[in-house]
Amino acid sequence: MLSEADILTALRDCFDPEVKLNLVDLGLIYAIETGPDPDSTPAWPRQWVKVTMTLTTQQCPASGLIFEQVHNRLAGIADIGKIEVNLVWEPKWTAHRISEAGRRQLGI
Repeated sequence: MLSEADILTALRDCFDPEVKLNLVDLGLIYAIETGPDPDSTPAWPRQWVKVTMTLTTQQCPASGLIFEQVHNRLAGIADIGKIEVNLVWEPKWTAHRISEAGRRQLGI
């Protein structure tokens, strides 16, 4: 079964095209939930993944591209049968959410 860490590692392949930083280090991923996919077969048990995330602004012009990246990256993992990506605005994203690695990469 995939862990939250496995999902976060996969999502590090998804980038904000304007900032050129992955979504995890940018602090846009707020929560990961996983569980068994009730529609999978016993011969190939798969799991569902729910990603709760935000964007840097509500007017983000790349929002569609970002959601598509997240969904497609997770859909490429054979053990995942269902994907849900939820957008939230609370808590509001601030630059304080950028990881230490992200800050180094951005030079801040």
